[in-house]
Amino acid sequence: MRVTTGCVTAGLLLLAPFSGAPAADGAASAMARAAEALLAGLTPEQRAEVRFELGDGERSNFHFIPRERRGVPLKAMSQPQRALARALLETGLSRRGVETADTIMSLEQVLFDMGHNPRARDPERYYFSVFGEPGSERPWGWRMEGHHLSLNFTVVEGAPVAWAPAFFGANPAHVRSGPRAGVRALASEEDLARALVSSMSAEQRAVAIVAAEAPAEMITEARERVEPLSPPGIRYPELRAAQRGQLEELLGLYLSRMAPELAAGRRAAIEDAGLESVTFGWAGVLEVGGPHYYRIQGPSFLVEYDNTQDGANHVHTVWRDFAGDFGRDLLREHYREAHSHGGEPPHAHGTAR
Repeated sequence: MRVTTGCVTAGLLLLAPFSGAPAADGAASAMARAAEALLAGLTPEQRAEVRFELGDGERSNFHFIPRERRGVPLKAMSQPQRALARALLETGLSRRGVETADTIMSLEQVLFDMGHNPRARDPERYYFSVFGEPGSERPWGWRMEGHHLSLNFTVVEGAPVAWAPAFFGANPAHVRSGPRAGVRALASEEDLARALVSSMSAEQRAVAIVAAEAPAEMITEARERVEPLSPPGIRYPELRAAQRGQLEELLGLYLSRMAPELAAGRRAAIEDAGLESVTFGWAGVLEVGGPHYYRIQGPSFLVEYDNTQDGANHVHTVWRDFAGDFGRDLLREHYREAHSHGGEPPHAHGTAR
């Protein structure tokens, strides 16, 4: 038996062509137009399910396990509606990011075929939600989430779009049998990090390896708020020139999942803060196929990667912002500015369900 839509995994999300990066007028405007189009294309009943106030607790209720979610799933959308959902997704992700998301969703069919909890495996159980009023002067946001994907965007007028938490996972990390044998959804995330730590001297590894055994899961799991992790590992200045290039390439890999404008803004912020403050920490074995973990940290952000489950063939990765998850820092500044000019308090912003 197969999931009924297995050959067209996630409907148009796999089959529709990629339309390209947001236009020159900016990712925020592109997101607003795409979100408005999606809302207009839904039925009244679907709109009631997809819309939340920005301050609703659902906003920070993110996770990456197969579970029931609020919002409207691809499974409940017509093909024209899926095309609109695809257009919204493309405003937040790069071509590579969309292709990675497509592959991750398609692995639900692989898990179904393998008999891994088949009742929970469905490549169309990916939900879209809109928080607040797209296109207004008030802050708003949107989310696309399902098993091994959680993409959260916050739009505040005049500020860069916030895009954390951003979770990508893969199970199997390496498909080893069947018609899709050889597929590795997050191959470079593993290979680049292993190449970096393998190139280190014994003295460097003594600092970079933060634990002999990899944790069973990312340290931050799906916590609503996260703090810097300790020990941080080896600092950027402690790396040789070639190794610094490797770390920059690895960090750039995570940035490259996002739409070019979003990635460029974050890269500039990291460089302005100083690459010398960026650290890399590894845990677990160095050999291919063994349990391993790593993290990259800066003053404002954390990247975590973990591959220990299912015989070290099950990857979780996430980008977190210490102050900016769910756009908290942007929203705090916006409300402070609004309050100083007699604006509405935070609870007044958003769209009622």
